[in-house]
Amino acid sequence: MDSEDHLEELATELFGKGKGWGLVHIAAGTALMGYFAWAGALVLGLRKVSVQVLEAYKQGFSPAIGYELNPWLVQLSNLRAWRAGCYGKVFYHKEDLWKADLSDCNNVMVFLAPSVVPPLERKLLAELPDEACVVTARFPFFKWAPSSVAGDGLERAWAYYIKAVRQAKQEESRRHCV
Repeated sequence: MDSEDHLEELATELFGKGKGWGLVHIAAGTALMGYFAWAGALVLGLRKVSVQVLEAYKQGFSPAIGYELNPWLVQLSNLRAWRAGCYGKVFYHKEDLWKADLSDCNNVMVFLAPSVVPPLERKLLAELPDEACVVTARFPFFKWAPSSVAGDGLERAWAYYIKAVRQAKQEESRRHCV
């Protein structure tokens, strides 16, 4: 018996001939697909979050703080800040944005899904000072009129001054009361 016949016999014995995908193959394929989906989400999140905070710092906005629940993104963002020479000047916290106190923030940049826009509108209006500016990427606030819009398509951003948003809400309330 030569080695090729022996290998074929061993393979048939282990995997069965003509039985198609075995449980091990399916599990391995599923795990691999899951890994690639996770890695893709991680890279996309890291690219947007850490780049925006670093860019804000480079434009003179200080302190520059990022909030993220994923500990891997926090560590990778801190690494990116270190590589950009901004470590110790740009901060990433493993903290839930919904639990963070934003009352001392004057500039806020958010990159969120549309489903969280309404509760975020309420949180920012309740916590931010009048002089604060909020910039959103990808999705505008639904009930706020932007002070400025820049970019096109997926690279579009909207800027809102909290004082103007509050004044517009007060005027709208007065009109509905009259």
